[in-house]
Amino acid sequence: MLAEDFIATKKSNWERLAAILDRSQLGGLAVLSAEELTELGRLYRSATSDLAVARRDFGTHRLVDYLNELVARAHGAVYQSPAGRRRGVVEFFTTTLPRTFRATWVYTFAAFLMFMLPALASFWVAYRDPAAGAALFPGIEDRIQDIRDGHEWWKSLNDGNAAGASMIMTNNIRVTILAFAGGTLLGIFTLYLLAQNGLMLGIVAGVAQSLGFAANLWGFVAAHGTLELSAIFIAGGAGMQLGWAIVRPGLLTRRAALLLAARRAALLLLGCVPILAIAGTIEGFLSPSDAPLWVKLAVSLLSGVLLYSYLLLAGRDRRPTRYG
Repeated sequence: MLAEDFIATKKSNWERLAAILDRSQLGGLAVLSAEELTELGRLYRSATSDLAVARRDFGTHRLVDYLNELVARAHGAVYQSPAGRRRGVVEFFTTTLPRTFRATWVYTFAAFLMFMLPALASFWVAYRDPAAGAALFPGIEDRIQDIRDGHEWWKSLNDGNAAGASMIMTNNIRVTILAFAGGTLLGIFTLYLLAQNGLMLGIVAGVAQSLGFAANLWGFVAAHGTLELSAIFIAGGAGMQLGWAIVRPGLLTRRAALLLAARRAALLLLGCVPILAIAGTIEGFLSPSDAPLWVKLAVSLLSGVLLYSYLLLAGRDRRPTRYG
């Protein structure tokens, strides 16, 4: 049997199971009728059997990921207790999040490129001619004038570290959520946001380099930059998953492909929150301080090594990957 035939035969049962799980998501099994509970058990057993067949016959097909996620959700709805939910939080950070990151790394890398290519191009333009760099991004003139005047505007954050850190965390989370949500617009807004932020950073860095202010700028950006940019790339990649699922659902229905992408993307977005909280704390306290540059670079390097060691190495065992 071809994958297309298997999907056509079974997809109505999968979609019905997903609908029941959606209904039980907030209130648990108590909100379901007796008929729905019976149907849930039947469809759960059927989906488990379908997953085994898909793994055997279509092991590399994205259908396996979809069914794996569906069966995991159903298992959680049927068997999860309060203690199980607590274990689920631990499992999320120790296993689910890093596995999901590795399964979708290509989208994160695409987001990285959408940020870095405009950043590098605008850096070169602004380095050679600061005025030309300013023309690339209307509204950035004040920041460029600050650089000309030797004004380190970020120093003002030290006037109230706790308030500054809170403000920065809020702003970073807002940008990250926008990068994620932009995926619902076929990923176009996500691409725009990544390119815009890359363009802005490249111009500021290029002007600073041209005017001999680079050490001051990187003295502020270095400590928190690795974590902050990583979270933006991960969230941007999550948004691009949504857009790609809408544009190219493959052999799955568009609804099924979007559901699979949305659940993966939501996991990644949730994982970005603690990363941004740590980045915002560093940016509010250490980045604007007078600490030596080598200290800030060491913090950047250490945070990057810890983050990517966790994302690339955590949760590696022989159990099947779960996404929820």
